Parts: sequence; C-alpha cells; structure tokens
Amino acid sequence: MAASIYAIGIGSNRRGRHGAPAAEVRAAVAALGDTIATSPIVASAPLGPSSRRFANAAVLIESEEAPSALLARLKAIEADFGRRSGRRWGARVIDLDILLWSEGAWGSPALTLPHRDYRRRRFVLAPLAAIAPDWRDPLTGRTTRQLLHAIDRPRPRP
Repeated sequence: MAASIYAIGIGSNRRGRHGAPAAEVRAAVAALGDTIATSPIVASAPLGPSSRRFANAAVLIESEEAPSALLARLKAIEADFGRRSGRRWGARVIDLDILLWSEGAWGSPALTLPHRDYRRRRFVLAPLAAIAPDWRDPLTGRTTRQLLHAIDRPRPRP
C-alpha cells in the first residue's frame, strides 16, 4: 500500500507516567512517529460525566498502514500509556482517534472514516483546522475550516 495521510485526534485528562495531560499528549505525538504536522495543545471542557478538563491536539501522520492496522497500533499505544477500558467519556490517560484518511471514506465493524462525531466537536476541529484547514470531509465536501466556522457561528434563539 502506498503511503497515506491520516489525521489523528489526541486527548488526555488524567496524569500518566509522562506527567500532566498536556505531557501525555506530547508523548503520544512522539509515539505515533512519521508526524507531518502537529497542532497546538488546547484545553477543553469534558463531555459526559468526567469533571477533568482535557488537553487536546491533532496530528497529521504519513503511514503505509491500512486503516484497520493503524487502529490496532493506536489501541496498542493507548494500552502502553495505561488506558483502561471503562465507561464512555470517563477520565483517560490518552485517547487516540483516527479522524480522516487521505483516501476518503472507509468502514468496518470496528472503524468508520471519517470519524462519526468529529464534525460536531470544537475540541477536535479547532486543532485540526490549525494544521489542515483545507482538508475536505469526504462525505460533506466541507473543509475543516468551514466545519469549525459552522460550530462557532451564533445560532438564532427559537
């Protein structure tokens, strides 16, 4: 397989062996390798029941791996960092998500690309737009910059 570009979302809201959440994010970027671009780390409020703020970033990596092989590698990195399976949206040392793939849309029982929820999450879109503002969503045709603007646009009150 020829090399592809993947956009990876990274988040942490619990200390790990590398330190505070931002340090965990930086260590995860290093563990990924073949990084083309790395966004600034941004702080965000948690979703769901967790009360801890998140450190979030996005990276672009180049890889010859198929999406399923990259997912397996990301899960292995999460496990190495001490991520435990548990309740959804709980505190975690590291969370690695494949957001976009340069080859377009892709799906399997374990993975759907583009990521199902990335279009609705500012904490994903803001870092992604910092490094890939013109990357077009293969399903909507909108750029990450446009998707971020749509989230940030004030809505009229009903």
